[in-house]
Amino acid sequence: MSASVLRFGQHRVQGRAAVRFKYDCVQTRLDHLYQSDPLRLLFPLPERDEPLTTVLTTTSGGLVGGDELDIEITTLAGAQGLAMAQAAEKIYGSNGPDCNVTLRLNAHDGARLEWLPQESILFDQARLRRHTDLYTAGSGEILAGEMLTFGRMAMGERVRSGLARDAWTLSDDAAVVWRDALHMEGDVAEILADPACFDGAQAAGSIVHVGPDYVATAREILAQLKLPEEVLAAAGRVAERVNLIRWLGRDAQQMRKAYGAFWKAYRHQVWQRPEKLPRLWEI
Repeated sequence: MSASVLRFGQHRVQGRAAVRFKYDCVQTRLDHLYQSDPLRLLFPLPERDEPLTTVLTTTSGGLVGGDELDIEITTLAGAQGLAMAQAAEKIYGSNGPDCNVTLRLNAHDGARLEWLPQESILFDQARLRRHTDLYTAGSGEILAGEMLTFGRMAMGERVRSGLARDAWTLSDDAAVVWRDALHMEGDVAEILADPACFDGAQAAGSIVHVGPDYVATAREILAQLKLPEEVLAAAGRVAERVNLIRWLGRDAQQMRKAYGAFWKAYRHQVWQRPEKLPRLWEI
């Protein structure tokens, strides 16, 4: 089923995907699935000791101004799930309209949900508004991340202007627990170059773990990685049940490599999942 619409002579997509996992006292199973173009959810056989896995793919080949994506992934009580993007997402230049992406991740009591990102590559004059809405109930935990790359470095392309807004909200049954947002608009190149802002970094990322305090573990892993000079990272406890690891990279590929190395070590130490990443992520 296609949710594409034609407005003002441009082809605009409005895609939605929703998946829900449940635990039946034996294993995690698929409970609900909905998808509309250009979003598709694939279900490869989980690798050994991995939870039920879903892979999100965007069949349009990239996003342009006016496109809207709405994604929701839920693990019900006791369920264990892993979701990831199939490939890096390209955000192309816009002549005015914003590209809007909403991601909702829900983990109910005793559940664990892992959202492993690929990078979003912003082209010059791209306009991206992305909001990640996290919800946990009881002892539910979420491990989620995002990465932004400002231009295709290998092609010598840089982002000079546009909009990049990346916002997070965490809530539980009682209230909103934490909010955070990165907002850059207008002369993005100047912001990236400013020593008080990105200081020349061409990539940025975050890892958010909603759960017990594992800041000491995160800092120990970062120290063991011996990050290259082109990559900066730091970990802190920024709110109740929120462990946050920030990333900046003057070299996008070096940052991605370090980000992945951290992720697989962290998931292993915190959740005892295999100390590796899915094959799709490594390609």
